[in-house]
Parts: sequence; structure tokens; C-alpha cells
Amino acid sequence: MSFYLLLAVCGCVTGITTVLFGFGGGFVVVPLLYRLLSTLNPPGSAVGQSAMQIAVATSTCVMVFGALLATWRHQRAGTVDWTNVRPLMLPIGVGAALGALAATLVPSEWLRWAFAAYLVLTILDCWLRPGFLAQPAARQHRPGLLANAVSGAMIGWIAALLGVGGSVMTVPLMRRRGIDMTRATAMANPLSLPVALAGTGTYLVLSTQSSLPLAVWHLGYIDIRAAAVLVVGSWIGIRAASLWIGRIPDRVHAKVYLGLLTVVFWAMVTT
Repeated sequence: MSFYLLLAVCGCVTGITTVLFGFGGGFVVVPLLYRLLSTLNPPGSAVGQSAMQIAVATSTCVMVFGALLATWRHQRAGTVDWTNVRPLMLPIGVGAALGALAATLVPSEWLRWAFAAYLVLTILDCWLRPGFLAQPAARQHRPGLLANAVSGAMIGWIAALLGVGGSVMTVPLMRRRGIDMTRATAMANPLSLPVALAGTGTYLVLSTQSSLPLAVWHLGYIDIRAAAVLVVGSWIGIRAASLWIGRIPDRVHAKVYLGLLTVVFWAMVTT
């Protein structure tokens, strides 16, 4: 029972960070679920050996709900710029399907350290590259079709591989295009949706060919019970955090975003 209570609290935190910072499903759920599964199951068990894959797959499934509800909340607040979102959605979805397939072929420990390494690179990039911490210029840069296709496919592939939704790449991308943090984090939610749908669909298809001796409440790598608890907690967090949309100063918003990424990195490397 304490396991699911902790997941419910985690889901609530996920909902808050999804609305205010554009991420949550991967960067909150993956480290916590990995830690819990590794602690509660012997290292030699099926769940213990596949802890990272289960955490990533379950996170991707929960992300469908979180991305949909957070997008709806931001749409009501008028913070989603669809002219920047639409060109990236299809390439991200294609990349996500390939990334989800790759995640099932990579050893669990490799995924864990790939996740941690990507966090380090992202934190350093956001901290050192001009234009993330400071208020971006009013002039916005709009790339062409090819640039959107390449960047979208890479975002989708990495996001589904690591179960992070893509916000860690889309938010810095939008900042470099001259977009403020409120709108950049708002657009991360609809851009996470193709990752969540493509990733979850891929995991479900692969589950029909899987012979893993996991528990009956698992659908392939997806832990259905954990996902249900996380969804309920996420709904509560999203409703609570919606009151703060657009009220956080831009520079504070950017600094807290980097601070949260640093906390998640620490959680991963100390597991």
C-alpha cells in the first residue's frame, strides 16, 4: 500500500511539473519507479532485471493522459503557439516509435546511465548557451520544413528511448527560437503527446511477442496498476498547478526548470 501511496504523491508532483515546466512523466516517474522496483524486487528477478524498461514504458503510458490534460489547460489559457507546434508533431511521432523499439533492445543499466548522461548535457547546454536563462529577444526564428523534420525525429527518438516526453529538448529549442518560458513549456505538452502515443503503441505491439515472466498486471513492460495510480495523482496536480500558468517571472521560471533537472539527475546517479 505504501508503494502505491508514494506513486500517487509522485503522480501529483508530475502533474504540477507537467503544467508549469512541460515535463514530469519521464523526469519524475522514471527515476522514482526505477528506484522502487529495484528496491522491492531481487536483482535476479524478472522485474528487477527489467526495472528501467518497466519504468520507461509505464512513464510513456502515463504521459498520454498528462500531455492531453495539460495541453487542454494551456489552450484555455491561450499559451500554446500552434504555428511552432504543428510542424514538429509528425516527425516527433515517427522518431518516438523508433525510440521505443530501441529501448526494448538496450540493457536496463545502459538506459539508466544514458538517461543520466543526457541530463548532464541538457543542464550544461541550458546553463552555458545564451538565450535560455535570459529573457529571449522578441524576434522569433522559424526554421524550414527539413530542419523541423530532422530535429523532430531526433527529439522523438531520444524521448521515447529514455521515456522523457521530449520537453527537455523542446523547451530549450523554443527558447532558442525567441519564445518566453510560459509559452515554451506550454508547447512542450502537445509535443510530448506524439511521443507518448507512439511509444505506448509500440510497447503494446511488442508485448504480444514478449515472453517475459512478469506479473499478471503487466502489459508487456507497462505496469498497469502503477500507471493507474500515477494518472489519478497527475490529474490532481494538474488541476492545482493550472492556477499558476503565466504567473511565474521568466528568469525565475528558467532557473527553477534547470534546478528540477539537477534534482532528477542526482536521484538517478545515487540510486
